[in-house]
Amino acid sequence: MALTKRAIDATKPPASGETMIWDDAMPGFCCRVRASGAKLYYLKTRVKGRVRWFAIGRHGAPWTVETARREAKSLLGAVADGEDPATARDAERKAPTVAELAERFLAEHAEAKRKASTAREYRRLLNLHVLPELGARQVKDVARNDIARLHHGMVGVPYQANRTLAVLRKFFNWAEQHGQRPDGSNPCRHVEKFPENKRERFLSEAELARLGEALAAAEGRESPHFLAVVRLLVFTGARLGEWLGARWEWIDFERGVVRLPDSKTGAKNLYLNPPALDVLASLPRLAGNPHVIVGAKPGAALVNAEKPWRAIRKAAGLDDVRLHDLRHSHASVGAAAGLSLPVIGALLGHSQPATTARYAHLSTDP
Repeated sequence: MALTKRAIDATKPPASGETMIWDDAMPGFCCRVRASGAKLYYLKTRVKGRVRWFAIGRHGAPWTVETARREAKSLLGAVADGEDPATARDAERKAPTVAELAERFLAEHAEAKRKASTAREYRRLLNLHVLPELGARQVKDVARNDIARLHHGMVGVPYQANRTLAVLRKFFNWAEQHGQRPDGSNPCRHVEKFPENKRERFLSEAELARLGEALAAAEGRESPHFLAVVRLLVFTGARLGEWLGARWEWIDFERGVVRLPDSKTGAKNLYLNPPALDVLASLPRLAGNPHVIVGAKPGAALVNAEKPWRAIRKAAGLDDVRLHDLRHSHASVGAAAGLSLPVIGALLGHSQPATTARYAHLSTDP
């Protein structure tokens, strides 16, 4: 008889084993009714001389007799074309996720062929913005609307959004080169970048003092390493990425210098003034972690400084200030004119003016 919904619904589960309901209209297509009550569609056929059973799905939603029969017909067509549907299904199940292929991309491309600082930035952007949204998706299934949605969700940080989009474009190009997507299928294509208005924001001494007060108030609440990196940006003018990638072995306290082997502009020495040296000397060193600015993950550097920074700048009334602006402030105030002693004291968290007095030679105060 033809396999019908009525026939399947009317079949009671056997006491043990299973009952087979075959479809006369399509040989090999059947519904197996098990003692547990499960009713499952299957196709039985021969592939290269061997009898094979292909599971289609459970009777009900979404599999009806009609949809299951269409799937069985599709499987028979694949077999007739010389394919093995089981192999195709195995390949489907084994197709890598974005998170899985991202590790290969970082190891085989970014870390092997790019500067260490570039590889670190790739990893940071992927871990922070991409993997939480797309990590569990199979690479082959990511579409343009997925990328556009992720990019638009970062509208408040256009520079970071555009850098993330650039890394994703490289990642999917690499995926194509390694056979994980069809050629020319990069889902980042036609996703428009945000405009980036270049600007330079300099903090006044009053603003720097408020920043110091906010940092002091956050002691014990925020990571000491995060608080340190904010202070180091002001005192040294180095890039955030340079400090996030810095290792203790690069710092020479005796000469007051940190040797950066792989900065954005190439290898360079960064000279450390006394306040910067004090910040570094106060930092705890964690066993097994070579990084100066450590993160929550054992052995790793801090990855996301933006979230705690938002809390600090709000407390300081500096809502329009980015972490990068602190570097500008070093160049305009710290290096060119010198910071006043009260500002140095505030940034270092000194409660007594006498503690800051030893920095008098750095100040332009009379």
